[in-house]
Amino acid sequence: MNAEVSPPTPPPDTLEMRQAMLGLPEQIEASLAAIGTVSGLPDSAKIDQVLILGMGDSGFGGDVAAACARPFAPLPIVVYGGYLPPSWVSSSTLVIAISESGTTEETLESLEAAVEAGASLVAITNGGALETFARRVGAPVLPVVEPGPMPRASLGSLATPVMLALEQIGLFPGARLWIEEAVNQLRVRRDELDSPVSSAKTLAEAIGTTMPVIYGGGTVGTTAARRWKVAFNHNVKTPAFWAPMPDLCHNELVGWTGSAVPTEQLFTQIQLRHESEHPQTARRFAYVEHQTREQMAGVLSVEANGEGPVAQLLDLVLIGDLTSLEIAAIRGVDPGPLDLVEDLKVWLDPQ
Repeated sequence: MNAEVSPPTPPPDTLEMRQAMLGLPEQIEASLAAIGTVSGLPDSAKIDQVLILGMGDSGFGGDVAAACARPFAPLPIVVYGGYLPPSWVSSSTLVIAISESGTTEETLESLEAAVEAGASLVAITNGGALETFARRVGAPVLPVVEPGPMPRASLGSLATPVMLALEQIGLFPGARLWIEEAVNQLRVRRDELDSPVSSAKTLAEAIGTTMPVIYGGGTVGTTAARRWKVAFNHNVKTPAFWAPMPDLCHNELVGWTGSAVPTEQLFTQIQLRHESEHPQTARRFAYVEHQTREQMAGVLSVEANGEGPVAQLLDLVLIGDLTSLEIAAIRGVDPGPLDLVEDLKVWLDPQ
């Protein structure tokens, strides 16, 4: 008599991060539906610069919005994380503060100093001290709609309000239409990534046990590359590295080609490509691959799809998020909890 074979134990995903990440298009759509005309926004004629305050995944929501808006904006948009705002903040500065919980200490402290310097404010939060402060000074508060189980699964809810606020001020014309295009592309990409022939599975198998080195060019590619790096850190709990093109050709590339340390079994290079690359950037990618192939376990290329900067950037982000989750599943790593980050909060608490 044959013994019964127990089914394999599914890899842990205690916070259901995979389903949350796959829900990105619906999350963005919900945010679009929830945020209409925003009252209390400052007049664009009185603004000389925009400062987006946010830490970690909230800050990355600002990075996405800024990367997509900069090609259209007539003034600087700066994303910043820290305890004190830049010294140039003044009454001609619009501050957009992002914190899903409303309790991020760096953002709150920097925000208070910025408002004391005369800056106007838009808050994006679901409560906490940030909402209390914004209500007290009469600033608009936009919600983080349908947040995920962890802030990194709330990207659509964090970035969309920023882009819509910038559009209404006149700094990102057509933002809502670009975001709707992104929703369409993300649905197509989501269906592909959630299929048996998922490109994320193929990428995960190619990366294997190596550490990823991610390169991207232009605002779309560099912003996506940073997200890929963080996704591997958070979801796989592994080191990962990123660098911007073309800057890496002036420094990091030299390090690879001059190293006497054998690295070909340690690292896989991932090149994130998109249609708005400068022609010289495309040539540099080819040159970097040529010069570093012997130092890498492999060189992989990922091409963005979709119409416009929002769609192309978020398309790359979704591929990276699902690739990291596929690797976490292969390695038996629970992608959700960040125990070390929680431990740090306790360690920093003077109480």
